[in-house]
Amino acid sequence: MKLALVLNNYYPYGGLEGNFLRIAQACLDRGHTVRVFTTGWQGERPGGLDIRVLPASGFTNHARAVSFARRLEAMNLRGRHDLVCGFNRLPNLDLYYAADVCYVRDMARRRPAIVRLTPRYRVYSAFERAVFSPDSTTHVMYLSEAEKAIYQQEYNTPEARFHYLPPGIDRERIVAARAAKQEARASLGLNGGSVILLMVGSDFVRKGVSRAITALASLPAGLRRQCSLVVVGKGRSKRLARMAARLGIGQQVIFTGPRADVPLFLYAADLLVHPPLAENTGNVILEAMVAGLPVLATANCGYAFHVERSGGGKTAPHPFVQERFNSVLRAMLTGDDLSGMGRRGAAYAQKTDLYSRPRAAAAIMEELARQ
Repeated sequence: MKLALVLNNYYPYGGLEGNFLRIAQACLDRGHTVRVFTTGWQGERPGGLDIRVLPASGFTNHARAVSFARRLEAMNLRGRHDLVCGFNRLPNLDLYYAADVCYVRDMARRRPAIVRLTPRYRVYSAFERAVFSPDSTTHVMYLSEAEKAIYQQEYNTPEARFHYLPPGIDRERIVAARAAKQEARASLGLNGGSVILLMVGSDFVRKGVSRAITALASLPAGLRRQCSLVVVGKGRSKRLARMAARLGIGQQVIFTGPRADVPLFLYAADLLVHPPLAENTGNVILEAMVAGLPVLATANCGYAFHVERSGGGKTAPHPFVQERFNSVLRAMLTGDDLSGMGRRGAAYAQKTDLYSRPRAAAAIMEELARQ
């Protein structure tokens, strides 16, 4: 089969991009021709993929998104391929990989009503409607039952167009880093006695880095001095660093930037902290469990139920209340079950399918293309 995979931009350290690449590889492994259409590609280009870079014009992200959509429409991808699968919301897709939260619902929850008058909102809401409208023919690979329900509430999308995907954690990559715990600590200038709170993800505002900084600053003085917050990923850190300094913990908050060796930090850390403003799934939650790292997440994460089900950590209630989150963090760090949580999470990850997403996605693509 000839498959067209569409991605706004490839960035080698993103969770969406990592899943995209593993799904593309699964399609190649099954003998299909895979063409990738994107506005930009950072990093090395894997063999076997036919990557077509289509630079988009415009001064804003939404203007470039419109430019990209128009270029794709002019190329008649549907007429030249057996299936067109988009990893971002765009018109004229056969299939959409739904990694994002519902844009319309998220804006209504987090932004004032005047936002709906902006060109950005008009573009992104129209692209979302093109995928989920009852009149659309686009099928959806969804990752979270909770987010699927929100999309159906907003758009009345027919049930028959949804196809569930299990998680797709790269277990071998994580396990291979197990022996390098001290190496990662040393690279940060931290000794074996430090307590490392870890955050992983790009877009520091949406991932809730400010919430984690506030929680660290709220700890009792003696415990607070033992702890460091290590933030791995791409984002704007200057304002957050100033915030940490004002709270008296400037030296204890470390921004590493994007890293290819994230599994090292999963083994080096003592607790994963993940309190995002919005999160469809939260792959890092499952990656931490594979590594035996206890997890503190907020209940709005799509994969938070794995933490509860496994006993591999704690979930703080949603809607988010900073004081309650602070309290859960303090209880976890002062309790005597942190290592037990890590062991239970690892045991759960060994017996639960957290890994088959690439193969499942390839099978869905094949079935829809045949239809």
